[in-house]
Amino acid sequence: MKPFTNQEISGNWATLLLATDSDGNIEFSKMNDEIDVLIASRPNGIYSNGTAGEFYAQTEDEFMQVSEMLASKCEKALIPFQIGVSHMSPQISLQRLKMIKDLHPGAVQVILPDWFPPTPDESVVFLKKMAEEAGEISLVLYNPPHAKIQVEPEDWAFLKKQIPSLMGVKVFDQNGNADWYAKVRKNSEGLSVFIPGHRLATGIKSGAHGAYSNMACLNPFAAQKWYNLINNDMEAALELESRVGQFMKRFIEPLITVHHYCNQACDRFMAVLGSWADVGSKLRWPYKSVPEELAEPVRKQAKQIIPEFFEKQYE
Repeated sequence: MKPFTNQEISGNWATLLLATDSDGNIEFSKMNDEIDVLIASRPNGIYSNGTAGEFYAQTEDEFMQVSEMLASKCEKALIPFQIGVSHMSPQISLQRLKMIKDLHPGAVQVILPDWFPPTPDESVVFLKKMAEEAGEISLVLYNPPHAKIQVEPEDWAFLKKQIPSLMGVKVFDQNGNADWYAKVRKNSEGLSVFIPGHRLATGIKSGAHGAYSNMACLNPFAAQKWYNLINNDMEAALELESRVGQFMKRFIEPLITVHHYCNQACDRFMAVLGSWADVGSKLRWPYKSVPEELAEPVRKQAKQIIPEFFEKQYE
């Protein structure tokens, strides 16, 4: 696959969730089936080894098996794909990049080193080394809210000048803050800006370019339909977003703020709610998982709020 320009990194990208058994062991046959469903949803792209893919909890053999599986299937189906080579260790990130270069993803996702906060100069040194190793493959910087360094729009513009192959950033949108989006529009030349999937309509309207979508975890078909709606009927798309917000505030946010489940546990729980793939609910040790028995009562109520995300569009 040819390297992506920033214009080619846009829209609704579905995440490849790790599929596990009740002990947290990876079930590759189920991941194989999951990729088939994601491809059938015809997303703008698919990516592996993000937070929901539990990149931090894979051995290098497991990482390579996941990456090879995704690359093979996406190449055959002509679906754009990215591979996350992120790791808290910069040395392991670099090694993962070396391992998957021959799979020719359109881009690789990276995080900044995450044991001790890197200075701006150290961040440039890290990204330059990754870009040098990547060669023609584009870079996307993944900067989640829990990262030790929060990279602001002004920083993106600086990094882009230093690392021309940096084509995108995956960031928190400060809950749709208008002042933040004004900075995005000013500082995103040559960059694709991806924001949380449940605010995709507002994000696109305000200057973002897409989402590595948590809503695709709930239903990849509905997430893609929503993105298409954004392009064709923004008013209707914003109305759906308002109901998506109700769903998130009522059922997902309390899992994080009250019950202290991690984000990836919530992503996996959303996939269990949507029941479009058999990925299981069990995260890998040591993180706790949302109990699967919560799914049915939540599903019954959620269907009343966002029925679009519970339609069986993939049978």
